[in-house]
Amino acid sequence: MRLRGRKGIRENLEAQPELVVLEPEQYKGRWAELFGNDHPIYVELGMGKGRFISGTSVRNPEANFIGIDMYDELVRRASEKARAAWAELGHETPPSLMLARANVEKLEDIFAPGELERIYLNFSDPWPKKKHARRRLTHPRFLEMYKRVLNTDGQIHFKTDSETLFEFSLNSFADSGLQMTNISLNLHRDGINEEHVMTEYEHKFMGKGMNIHRCEVVIGERALERYDEIRMEPYRISPDERAALAAEEAEEQAQASEDEKSGSEA
Repeated sequence: MRLRGRKGIRENLEAQPELVVLEPEQYKGRWAELFGNDHPIYVELGMGKGRFISGTSVRNPEANFIGIDMYDELVRRASEKARAAWAELGHETPPSLMLARANVEKLEDIFAPGELERIYLNFSDPWPKKKHARRRLTHPRFLEMYKRVLNTDGQIHFKTDSETLFEFSLNSFADSGLQMTNISLNLHRDGINEEHVMTEYEHKFMGKGMNIHRCEVVIGERALERYDEIRMEPYRISPDERAALAAEEAEEQAQASEDEKSGSEA
């Protein structure tokens, strides 16, 4: 991607140290210090112009957010969106959002093991040619990296308009032994799903009538335990139901014994 940005982009970013991090490696293992709290950290890899990360951070003030992109111009545009989104709540600078210029390939140079709780992958480059498969952000080599930087509550939330990339990703998650949930082949089938903040691409694709594919990947040990509890809930039997079943079984056994006794006497 080649972006034609304004002159003085780097100077613009350097003038925003309270929001923009140009050397994120220096905060590896210390992001909580930068935010000044121990809230969970959610990261969007490839944030583009920042619509999603800005809107999501506003909706979820109980978490810290980091938007990552490798292009200075996109980081600059994202900074404008972030400030505008939080200005509506009276904040000149977003209190729980940072934007970092970095390459996803360097993820483990930026975050320590278990430092993140959630990774968002929104409309990542599908790299359609087979020879470029390793560059897809859902390739197993990236998934192994994600698993190392995510904590015990770790998850990946993935959205794409590319049916080919979605199919590849589902297979990649499965091959890596990861648990998938909330899989959708058409996220906005019944109209805009207000539960989800849309990205710039998503808004554009929706206007063209394209389907948005989405799924969540449960990775962390505690997250998996919660998932299993929720998944099995419909099949759980309450104490009252268990007692009723036991009574019914006892009655059936008593009836069977009575029938057997009657048959023997005959």
